[in-house]
Amino acid sequence: MSGDGLWRPASGCGPGCLPPATVPDVPLSRRVGRLVGVLGMLLAGAGLAVLLPLLPARDRRAVLRGWARGTLRALGVRLAVRGRLPRPPALLVANHVSWLDILAVLAVAPARMLAKREVRDWPVLGPLAAAAGTVFVDRSRPRDLPATVGRVVGALRAGHSVAVFPEGTTWCGAAAGCRPGRGFRPAVFQAAVAAGAPVVPLRLAYRYAGDASTLPAFLGEETLWESVRRVLGARDLSVAVTVAAALHPADGADRRVLARAAESAIHLTPLRAPARRPATGVRVVRPVAPVPVGAEAGLDLVA
Repeated sequence: MSGDGLWRPASGCGPGCLPPATVPDVPLSRRVGRLVGVLGMLLAGAGLAVLLPLLPARDRRAVLRGWARGTLRALGVRLAVRGRLPRPPALLVANHVSWLDILAVLAVAPARMLAKREVRDWPVLGPLAAAAGTVFVDRSRPRDLPATVGRVVGALRAGHSVAVFPEGTTWCGAAAGCRPGRGFRPAVFQAAVAAGAPVVPLRLAYRYAGDASTLPAFLGEETLWESVRRVLGARDLSVAVTVAAALHPADGADRRVLARAAESAIHLTPLRAPARRPATGVRVVRPVAPVPVGAEAGLDLVA
């Protein structure tokens, strides 16, 4: 497994991938209100870091989902969900554009996350991530990767879904030349094979004022605050999470084939197109048909 190597990919994105700097769409008072709301959700997250380990798994998932949706609402980001997830356990894999991706995934599927080790040391979010059962990976120590995959296998076998961004880094999601080299890293897909768990691709797509946009992207040398400030100033920003067909690996399936199939489902093929013949060792199961999405306080929800 060491051949899958050092999980430290880089994208080809630069400042030109971001939209031109403009005057914020919303007035200062509203931006300040959003920031206060986000800080309030972060404080609530600090309390959850203490509470979550005491809750049953089902309640823990419900609390995480509510916290993520509330944080998106505080940021002024609408959430739309298309399709339904299978019941846990599953390996959830998604494209990676922004720090908002984590909130979007948790708002739909409050799974355990696979995150870089440095996240554990972040104030507020680090303890919350640890309390939520995050599996941390040290990308500077490739020899530890098999043990990390083993922890993901353990979580799946225990009945927990695990969410991963197998591109390993954020990119703008718009220019083909910007995609991280080698695409989806296959190592973590071995966990699904070993645990006999389905792989569920999630496509994350952001729209600003009704059009596809890179506004939420978090790229290159940009600081987190610069990206957050851009989101706080956007009037009509939304993220759509589309659930693709579940991929069920056969015993002994090739993790590289599985990774390519998941990547194709997210980046290359329309999610509502008729299913193609699956790759060898991978069985495709169509998801439940997309359901109407309701709205509540500016946040689109799905049952």
